[in-house]
Amino acid sequence: MADDTELGQYAQELFQSVCAEAEAGEYKESVFFRMVTDDLIDAGEFDDAVYVNYQPANNVRVRVDGYCGDPMDSAAEEDEPLTLGLIISEFVQESDVVTLTQREMGSAFNKLLTFVNNALKPDWRSALEHTSSEYELADLIATRWSRITKIRLYLITNKKLSNRIDGKHAIAFQNRQVSYSVWDLRRLLALSHSTKEREVLRVDFTEDGLHPLRALLASSPDSPNPVYLAVMPGEDLARIYDRWGARLLEQNVRVFLQARSKVNKGIKGTLEHEPELFFSFNNGLTTTADAVQISEDGNYILSMDNLQIVNGGQTTASIYAAYRAGCDLSKVFVQMKLNVIQPSDVEELVPQISRFANTQNKVSEADLFSNHPFHTRIQALSQRLLAPAKEGTFIQTKWFYERARGQYGDAQAYLTSGEKKKFLLQYPKNQKFTKTDLAKYLRVWEDDAYRVNLGAQKNFVEYAKVLTDRWAEDNTQFNEYFFHSLIAKKIVFNTAEALIPQRPWYEAGGYRAPLVVLSIGLIGNSVRDVDKRVDFERIWNEQQLDEPWREAICQAADAVNPVLMNPAQGYRNISEWAKKQRCWDKVRSLHVDWNDAWLAELISPDAERSRERESGRVQRDDNEIENQRVVVNQKPGFWEKVEKWLVVEGEGTEKERGCVHVAASMPSKIPTEKQCAVIVGLMHRIENAGCPFHMVMTLQ
Repeated sequence: MADDTELGQYAQELFQSVCAEAEAGEYKESVFFRMVTDDLIDAGEFDDAVYVNYQPANNVRVRVDGYCGDPMDSAAEEDEPLTLGLIISEFVQESDVVTLTQREMGSAFNKLLTFVNNALKPDWRSALEHTSSEYELADLIATRWSRITKIRLYLITNKKLSNRIDGKHAIAFQNRQVSYSVWDLRRLLALSHSTKEREVLRVDFTEDGLHPLRALLASSPDSPNPVYLAVMPGEDLARIYDRWGARLLEQNVRVFLQARSKVNKGIKGTLEHEPELFFSFNNGLTTTADAVQISEDGNYILSMDNLQIVNGGQTTASIYAAYRAGCDLSKVFVQMKLNVIQPSDVEELVPQISRFANTQNKVSEADLFSNHPFHTRIQALSQRLLAPAKEGTFIQTKWFYERARGQYGDAQAYLTSGEKKKFLLQYPKNQKFTKTDLAKYLRVWEDDAYRVNLGAQKNFVEYAKVLTDRWAEDNTQFNEYFFHSLIAKKIVFNTAEALIPQRPWYEAGGYRAPLVVLSIGLIGNSVRDVDKRVDFERIWNEQQLDEPWREAICQAADAVNPVLMNPAQGYRNISEWAKKQRCWDKVRSLHVDWNDAWLAELISPDAERSRERESGRVQRDDNEIENQRVVVNQKPGFWEKVEKWLVVEGEGTEKERGCVHVAASMPSKIPTEKQCAVIVGLMHRIENAGCPFHMVMTLQ
């Protein structure tokens, strides 16, 4: 647990971060909500967070600040019970550590339940403004209520939860189970320190009606990453999932399953009619954990830290559905392979386990996109390329690409105050961006820009497939010019976020996010219509938008707002309307008399292609150098092992084996750049053929 000094430091840093972002015209409360919920989405706590900010002045007993998206979006089956997630925020506008009391916590949660209760009353709902976000939420609750069986209430705050509070027991509300979660200052600090995708998740098999898990060590006793084989009782698996939910599923696989998978009918049939045969018919689970506690006799696992199911999400969901339906699971058992992974090996090994273990639902490179070489290259470019100094300054900065959550904080963790100051000068906080940000900045310029409104995670998973295909086609297109353009797109996006709330028609707490997406999408579509291209290199060089650009954004927003705020007949609310093709078609048909100064800044397609070709040529040269560096820098003996494996398995062409033989002869003989390119291509291919040897790809 953090000491008082560290907690006080974190409280100041968090408050200053909120204030810095709020300077762009956003309220501090909404900035805090967005910052915290973004981290919780990354951590797998929930999948979406929609800001509402409903706190009527005439009724202090009801309030809601947000909700965790439409419960239907997380349902695998049409008739699956739904969970409603609601969020309330307690943001104190000071940097000192303030305590959140038991009374304040209870009052906050009661306000959320009062909103739910009111939302179920037709007269109360109809009295709300029908274009407001609170009406959308109330209507959503009423529409989904018959299928909602659980309500999860979240309190996010920059206060410190009182030491006297050790939890809050679940209750029943109108025959629905209500559970509580508080993310206070201490818990947010712990999350910020985490280098993994989530806060520690501990499954204790000696509590909560579980049973010590009988297991057999299936690896060498002295292995740094031991493997256990175990048999999990179906009831225990269901209880664990009931407690932790989707946080058990490795994040990218979790999103993948939600996007495309339904509960398997064969699994469901076996559970209902032949439960004693489930063990024989099912492939079981592949899991990972950071640490395990073993019984003294070595035969039982007593607890696991950060249990993650990397294969078997469908099996788990099916067993849980049967459990909720009242099926007898006493005869159901599931085989489980547990890989205990040291924290230092997580980034390299877990993606490989995920890739090779998933067979029931093939997990593609896009589904595990956070580990794709695309990310490695973007991160390397972000660490290498200095941005031009803005006009009036002499300081050159860099844009920090956070390939894995928490890297920005980790980079500063052990710096002295002077070193930290230097780091922040080079990598300002407002120049950090994440994987989901990247997908948003890129897709908003494409023909399906409206799909960014589906939500950060869903957009990320969908657009990952696009980028994966483009990488496979020609990875040299992801070069310095691509990075310059990416940052320019971020600058446009950020500027639109600041300008739109300043429009005279904009109402506080309005629909800023979809307005930004559709406005930039309209600009991109209009540029294509006149057969021009945006001069992203100019924006990169200036590191900001000039007045013609700012005026163009305002013109686009002024045109888009009436379309967004007046959904077509048949659409229940504005947020859903913003996600639809029909809304996007209406936006694309808009005519705007763009200012001449902005139009004059556009360039021809030929000019853009010329820049892309030149940067692609440089990237090809860089690739050759990088391939040679990777091949030469593998551990001693690595290429000898690969060469033997190729012979035993009959893999690789004669040319490929010859190149590997040269690499195995190092240092007496060094492979050429062309030979290294052949070797790297071979290694990427045979990874999917089950080769147990994997190159270590490090950043420059």
